[in-house]
Amino acid sequence: MTPTISVKQLWKVFGLKAERVVGTPLAELSRGELRARTGCVAAVRDVSFDVQAGEVFVVMGLSGSGKSTLVRCLTRLIEPTSGEISIDGEAVRAMNAKRLRDLRRHRVAMVFQHFGLLPHRQVVDNVAYGLEIQGIGRSERHERAAQVLTLVGLDGHEHQYPDQLSGGMQQRVGLARALATDPELLLFDEPFSALDPLIRRDMQAEVRRLHAEVGKTMVFITHDLSEALTLGDRIAVLRDGALVQVGTPEELVGAPADDYVTDFVREVPRADVLTVRWIVRDARPDEELADTPVPAGTVIRDTIGRVLGSDRAIPVIDGDERIGVTDCAELLAAVICHRPQVPA
Repeated sequence: MTPTISVKQLWKVFGLKAERVVGTPLAELSRGELRARTGCVAAVRDVSFDVQAGEVFVVMGLSGSGKSTLVRCLTRLIEPTSGEISIDGEAVRAMNAKRLRDLRRHRVAMVFQHFGLLPHRQVVDNVAYGLEIQGIGRSERHERAAQVLTLVGLDGHEHQYPDQLSGGMQQRVGLARALATDPELLLFDEPFSALDPLIRRDMQAEVRRLHAEVGKTMVFITHDLSEALTLGDRIAVLRDGALVQVGTPEELVGAPADDYVTDFVREVPRADVLTVRWIVRDARPDEELADTPVPAGTVIRDTIGRVLGSDRAIPVIDGDERIGVTDCAELLAAVICHRPQVPA
C-alpha cells in the first residue's frame, strides 16, 4: 500500500548559503562546525521515513532537535532545502500554490501548542473556521461543528468564548477545529506541552480515544518520552536534525539503537512496555515446562506473578507455535538488570 506520508532524504538548512551545503562535504560536518564554517544551521539532516494509513507516528527529541521544523516541512509551511515529500503518493514539493492551498484546507490539519483561537468568536465559529474558509454555508458548517464538539466532549459550550474556557477545553476546541474539515492527516506540534500534567494526561487519553473512533493518520511531535510511548504506534527519535532510530515503543525500550536513545529510555519501566517475546529462551533438553503457555504479546508486567510463582519454565507461544520459554532468571535479567534483548 502507498504510505500516507513518504519522506526521502529531507534536508532543511537555514542560512544565506543553504543550497551549497547539501550534497557537498559540508553536509558531513556537525551542526556546530557547519554553523562556524558557513553561518548555516542544518535543522533537518537527511531524514527518511514512511507513515502508514491510520498510524500514529510520533517524532520526538530534545529542544532544538529539528522536530517542529520537520513537521512544518511536510506541508511546506517551511520550505525544504532538498529531498522528497509525498502525501498519498503526490509529491508535495511539486505542488503549485493552488494545489498546496487545497492540501492545507482539505486534506491536512494541524494542531499547535498555542491554540490560536479567535478570541472574538464563539466556540462554534472557531471550530467551523476551516469550513468557512472552504466556502461552506453557515448552517451546514455549524451543524458539522456541533457534531465534532460532541465528539471531543464539549457539548453545551458552543456559544462560549475562548477566554471563558480552561486551557484543556481550549485545546479541545483546537482539536475539534482540526477534525471539522474531516482531513486525511492530522499533524500535532507539541499541542499539550503548555498544559498542566493532569490536563495533559486527559488530552493524551482523548487523542487515543479519538484515534480509535475516527482512525485518522496522525503525526505527533513531542519532547516527552512518556507521551511518545503512550501515543505512538511507532516513534522516530531525532538528534541535531538527524534520525537516530525509528521503531515501536517496544523496540526503542528493548533495543535502543545507541547511547543517546538508551539515555532517553533509561528510566522507563520496562515491564510496562515490553512483551514476553523479549524474554524468551530456548527450552533445555528434558526441561519440565508449565502446562499453560503465555501468548508472546502479553505485557511482561501482566505475567510477573505467574512467572515468579512457577517452579517450571513457562512456554511462550505466537499463535499456535511455541517460540521458546521464559522463567524467573530471564524476567529479572530483562527488567531489573536492563540487559539488552533481541526479541524472538
